[in-house]
Amino acid sequence: MNVREEVMDLVGQIKRQLRNSQEIRLDAPFLSTTSLHYLKEGPQLDVAALGEESCWNSLKELEGFISNCDRCKLGRERKNIVFGEGLADARLVFVGEAPGMDEDVTGKPFVGAAGKLLTDIIKAMGLTRDEVYICNVVKCHPPRNRDPESDEISMCLPFLKAQISLIKPKIICTLGRISAQSLVDKDFKITRDRGGWRYFMGIPLMPTYHPAYLLRYSQAKRHVWEDMQEIMPKLGLKDPRRLKDQNRN
Repeated sequence: MNVREEVMDLVGQIKRQLRNSQEIRLDAPFLSTTSLHYLKEGPQLDVAALGEESCWNSLKELEGFISNCDRCKLGRERKNIVFGEGLADARLVFVGEAPGMDEDVTGKPFVGAAGKLLTDIIKAMGLTRDEVYICNVVKCHPPRNRDPESDEISMCLPFLKAQISLIKPKIICTLGRISAQSLVDKDFKITRDRGGWRYFMGIPLMPTYHPAYLLRYSQAKRHVWEDMQEIMPKLGLKDPRRLKDQNRN
């Protein structure tokens, strides 16, 4: 355990002791206003200072830092923080909206039916899940699968920026309306604006439909594949379907 992890572990212990004291109505020890704010709000990132360079040495270090995060109300009901998974220097990063119930239980992103469909899309591109990185804008499951709220997004967005800074992908693909609105433009409309190149932190970004949407409206799969065909050449990938057609000829 490094110094940062030891400090975070100590802070966690103090917070638990303070909660226990409150529950049995003991007077809490005197703490400065700054200390109380830190213990209440959790670890804070200076978004302005973060910029395009991460202040963390690795994804593992960043994940450890936010492992006990309770900066917003989502921390009260979650089972697990869903940090993200995949190749630490992946060329392609998929960014979803928020973890669902299955993800909350496992602590892993996109593991339900929508996750299986995303895996199939990745395979169709000629890649595997191990060769990309998958995460969400919000790291905790919103109750009853509701949309994450603006304050929850603003609290979590610095962590996503830090992830992107560490991975340094060549392409970002946002999945769904909320992720595109969070990274591109709050007025972004997925049915109108998907499929057009945008930028986030100077990195080309392709917005497309969320796999969960495709489970309800299978006709939209064609549009998603069109978007993946925009991404693939930028990664030096050839369309496996076209290769099959060429081999037949």
